[in-house]
Amino acid sequence: MQIKIKPITLKLILMSFLQYGAWGAYLTSLGRYLGNIGLGSEIKWFFAMQGIVSIFMPTLMGIVADRKVPAQKTLSLCHGLAGLFMLGAGIYCLQAGSAIQFAPLFVLYSLSVAFYMPTIAISNSVAYNALAKEGMDSVKDFPPIRVFGTVGFICSMLLTNFLKIDGMAMQDSYTQLVSSGIISLILCGYALTLPSCDVNRGKGQSLAEAFGLKAFTLFKDSQFAIFFIFSMLLGASLQITNGYANTFLGSFAADPALANTFAVKNSNALISISQASETLCILLIPFFMKRFGIKKVMLISMFAWVLRFGLFGLGSPAMPGVLLFVLSCIVYGMAFDFFNISGSLYVDQNTTKDIRSSAQGLFMMMTNGFGATIGTLAAGAVVDACDVFNTPSNWPSAWYIFAGYAFVVAILFMILFKDPQKQQKKAA
Repeated sequence: MQIKIKPITLKLILMSFLQYGAWGAYLTSLGRYLGNIGLGSEIKWFFAMQGIVSIFMPTLMGIVADRKVPAQKTLSLCHGLAGLFMLGAGIYCLQAGSAIQFAPLFVLYSLSVAFYMPTIAISNSVAYNALAKEGMDSVKDFPPIRVFGTVGFICSMLLTNFLKIDGMAMQDSYTQLVSSGIISLILCGYALTLPSCDVNRGKGQSLAEAFGLKAFTLFKDSQFAIFFIFSMLLGASLQITNGYANTFLGSFAADPALANTFAVKNSNALISISQASETLCILLIPFFMKRFGIKKVMLISMFAWVLRFGLFGLGSPAMPGVLLFVLSCIVYGMAFDFFNISGSLYVDQNTTKDIRSSAQGLFMMMTNGFGATIGTLAAGAVVDACDVFNTPSNWPSAWYIFAGYAFVVAILFMILFKDPQKQQKKAA
């Protein structure tokens, strides 16, 4: 039996690979680099900025994609600007040498992520649009495409971990920013070759529809409102390990007995197991969504976050404790994908074509916007309160607090959110 792959599938695979490759170049290693240049106390602001811009930029650019500029061209524009600003941040660090200042680096970085974060939702819309035009099923056909985004993320992480420039690993250097900028600029050009997306300019429609605000009417549906609120609460967990896992593993270098362990010297490579787990879990989404429904899939994600944080608190770079770090990375696949990808599919299936990009932007705003911002700043407060930079032995306390938060969110979601499939059966 010969399996035929459509040309559009290959085009979307490359889009997804580049989309997340640009992010993986620095996301899990930026905290380590900032610590190296004396900006460890500012880590929370760099990761919170990803959340702050996600409060309004994905929705704004989603409206642009729905109402003004075709989504594939909006994707190109955003990646072009994101790439230029990230490249500028890397060049600034090169020129500043040992005199890097927080303000200029933070401004350039912030402008870059302001245009990168909307591309996550827009690239989903471009893919859904292309699949629909080919008569393909998004629930069945999108996850295998999206898995190559995780492959791209992993490739960038490993490159950042193992590649040395001027004798220094990229995970300890500004070169990770340069790498991210270059990948975004490549996607800027490639996005223009993707299938054109329809634009609804809204003639003769209501004011809300004309300005692309119709997606906000989804909050009128009580269950959709609950879904978005818990998306925000769960989104608070997203940036915690991105911001602090590498820094946490690097802190063991202060102990001579642990300084040369693989988990400490190659922390980015260890963390990449998380993304490897994603590749499997993304492929499991069609089965889990159809077999269990969105509520149970979301609950699996929430309890996986409990394990993700708890195992970090229990682990150690030496054997056998390092196996707990590995297990934490394995459950990350369910923690991230069963929430992020399944949530995106749920939104796509329960909204109309004219607000597809806007609704994806709204989901992004609640998760990577409000959720990630609140979570990152709260995590920073917990880390500061535990005084982990002066007393590294306090790190487990911080991880247990994060695990307790995820557990409470899971219990509340179990009580408050009604399974849509059961609701439809009752209505029938």
